[in-house]
Amino acid sequence: MSTVLEQIEQQIAKLQNKAVKKNTGTIRSVADGVARLDGLSDVMYNEMIEFPGGTIGIALNLEEDEVGCVVLGDISKLKEGDECKTTGRLLSVPVGKALLGRTVDALGNPVDGKGPVDAKEFYPVEKIAPGIIVRKSVTQPVFTGIMAIDSMIPIGRGQRELIIGDRGTGKTTIAIDTIINQAKINRVGLASGDPKFRPMYSIYVAIGQKNSNIVRTMAALEAAGALEFTIIVAAAASENPANQYLAPYSGAAMGEWFMENGMDALIVYDDLSKHAVAYRQISLILKRPSGREAYPGDVFYLHSRLLERAARLDGKGSLTALPIIETLAGDLSAYIPTNVISITDGQIFLETDLFNQGTRPAVSVGLSVSRVGSAAQIKATKQVGGKLKGELAQFRELAAFAQFGADLDARTKAQLDRGTRIVELFKQPAFNPIPIEQQVVTLWAMQKGYYDAIDLKKVNAAAVKLREFFATRKDALLTKIRNKAALDAELEAEIKTAVDEWKATYAG
Repeated sequence: MSTVLEQIEQQIAKLQNKAVKKNTGTIRSVADGVARLDGLSDVMYNEMIEFPGGTIGIALNLEEDEVGCVVLGDISKLKEGDECKTTGRLLSVPVGKALLGRTVDALGNPVDGKGPVDAKEFYPVEKIAPGIIVRKSVTQPVFTGIMAIDSMIPIGRGQRELIIGDRGTGKTTIAIDTIINQAKINRVGLASGDPKFRPMYSIYVAIGQKNSNIVRTMAALEAAGALEFTIIVAAAASENPANQYLAPYSGAAMGEWFMENGMDALIVYDDLSKHAVAYRQISLILKRPSGREAYPGDVFYLHSRLLERAARLDGKGSLTALPIIETLAGDLSAYIPTNVISITDGQIFLETDLFNQGTRPAVSVGLSVSRVGSAAQIKATKQVGGKLKGELAQFRELAAFAQFGADLDARTKAQLDRGTRIVELFKQPAFNPIPIEQQVVTLWAMQKGYYDAIDLKKVNAAAVKLREFFATRKDALLTKIRNKAALDAELEAEIKTAVDEWKATYAG
């Protein structure tokens, strides 16, 4: 009996009878994913607001007599006059390796039916980007597995490389290929037991896409065995604009955890055109003044504060960003494309005409550029592919001239023939990235003229056979190329002997 009395006395002692200050308000109006709130005098920008039934909102407009708040989740549960209160917390999402292999929404909640995410840490969705002093120059390569990109438009760890082009030109395919290639490299590197090897984890952010497209992407990654190294953040077209607006920032927070903890991560934003449209929708409903193309004045800041979070940090890891932008009729001078081009460190431009002609990936060599350049390439790729971009640019010029049916001299004809063979060589099926050592061998054979006698239509097939020959019979030589990452006289002699052996057996 005495123990029960003691427990009651302890509970009474804990009782607090002083007034607790809580900042509460009421919903003045609610429509189109936006709630206008009255009475929240002490609220912060981007603070989480709690509504009845556990619904969360974010304060975006702090006005004199009301607060404009975007609602995350089901807005149909809310009505005018409902009570709301501030939480004192900025929006945060779960981060860490527990998210790998999972598909989550913009708030980090799992949507793949595989149970809860066992995350130990949370990072704020909005974070100030690292300053200049803590950044390191970009020197380590990110191999996409796409020969045209790795040899001519190289991407480095910590870089922001824009993928831009019209609808249906293969932009997402390039990003998915890169994620699949990272998973392949991770598997080889982790199996080798090399203590210096650093795996690269991937985050794929799907913004405003159809659910069927997101499922197709998940299936492609799973089939390639890349899902275990990947986090998918999905904000489908069917979701409200607030979730689409937040998804890339949530993905960036997840990527920053890897960067801060000495690891490397790659993040794909697919795509930022739809992100800007979602933000425009929210802004117009919040009655923010619109500017060019009806976008609000801070739409540049919207993307710059997101993409500046990608960096390579001194003494830590890196976050590489591949934003995707969809153009209309190849118009690179539209508002959102010019904004994102000016923020990023280069762009891969995909041309509709090339795609329709069957040149896939449809990379336009003339309009694509990497501002990091050969600093993000291994020496072997520079040795075999250093002149390719110039040769292809020259070929495009000559091809345009040759259309007029003028008589061409032998030298020009030879240049045209070589250019056509390079274009054929760079054709590559989707979701089939080529390891860098096999790329080096393929380009070396091109450089030394091994494909010159082969029928033009069979050049690509011959290159595939060459890679198969090396993969099955010369695995030790491929390993040597990968480990040395540069071609010396001895290695070149070995490659020549092997290619000669293949040429003798090849019956094209």
